[in-house]
Amino acid sequence: MISFILMVNKQGQTRYSSYYEWISMEERTALESEIIRKCLSRSELQCSFLEYRGYKTIYRRYASLFFIVGTKPDIGTGEDNCENEMGMLEFIHTLVETMDKWAGSICELDIMYQLEDVHFLVDEMVQNGYIIETNKTNILRPIALMERESAKADSMFR
Repeated sequence: MISFILMVNKQGQTRYSSYYEWISMEERTALESEIIRKCLSRSELQCSFLEYRGYKTIYRRYASLFFIVGTKPDIGTGEDNCENEMGMLEFIHTLVETMDKWAGSICELDIMYQLEDVHFLVDEMVQNGYIIETNKTNILRPIALMERESAKADSMFR
């Protein structure tokens, strides 16, 4: 089960965060800063998986952004975290491809200035910590409909 998704720039500033389990705000900030520091300090020659505080963390760097996914074992399934690391890397890649299709070439500014749309996009892919959709067309269709209706509403008041 996915516990959190983070999008972070090279300076370590969080641009997007989504949590799928309850964690107190103090613990979130501490966890984020420690995981971000660990991911940023690793070289490109090291693997993109690390274990930290019971979380299996999978990350990938695209241009100036780090996409970080933290997983924990499902409740009631035992102690082992059986999430497939390669599957999570593929999920990150699909997320980036979908965002590229939506915004052209995704960059930090797209995430900052269109944060609500990024939340909609990620929510179309992940619900309650589980990946539910990976088809780019199905993910982007509701967002395109919202943008189209928003444009209609804007033109109605001019």
